[in-house]
Amino acid sequence: MTDLSAFPITKKWPARHPDRLQLYSLNTPNGVKVSIALEETGLPYEPHLVRFDLNDQTSPEFLSLNPNNKIPAIIDPDGPGGKPLALFESGAILVYIAAKTGQLLPADLALRYEALQWLMFQMGGVGPMFGQLGFFHKFAGKDYEDKRPRDRYVAESRRLLKVLDQHLAGRDWLVGDDYGIADIATFPWVNNLIGFYGAGDLVGFGDFKEVGRVLEAFLARPAVQRGLKIPSRD
Repeated sequence: MTDLSAFPITKKWPARHPDRLQLYSLNTPNGVKVSIALEETGLPYEPHLVRFDLNDQTSPEFLSLNPNNKIPAIIDPDGPGGKPLALFESGAILVYIAAKTGQLLPADLALRYEALQWLMFQMGGVGPMFGQLGFFHKFAGKDYEDKRPRDRYVAESRRLLKVLDQHLAGRDWLVGDDYGIADIATFPWVNNLIGFYGAGDLVGFGDFKEVGRVLEAFLARPAVQRGLKIPSRD
């Protein structure tokens, strides 16, 4: 049996199945990227809930795996060369899962780089901007009489949605007809923007028909429906 005792995080979250990939996460937009990718590929894994309300992400055990105290993070007991591999940052984990399984990234090298381009677009733009909009709209925004910070993120979120909308015209997914990690990275954030954050009207989401079309196709996938609920908060 695989021994993961060298990883301090396993003291707080013991591995019942140490031969499986260990996922430490929460079902936020960044967290579900990885659970969706794992569900799509069929790679065996064991999820562990990292509770923000208990500050699990700042515990010494979690920081031993991710010193940046953000979810998700993984340990793959069967990493390169058959040795355990620890990783954090959702984008890096998505690339790793795709490389490990041979799924969710195009084989054609030019298309592969195009997919990585859109993954970086999400990591550098969509996630941070939508997240800031959510902060000012749903959470602490009521504490600020000055609405200029919120409105800045509204404008930038609309700009990013327009970029996506124009690119998706005539395409099934972000990279032609191939569903992959760029879609898995992007559409949980779009879903969160209009769902959990309740900012659909604020950004005029109805103006972005192509984004709405692809979001609907994304949410119809069984693996996405499962992954959005993992790890369970129960």
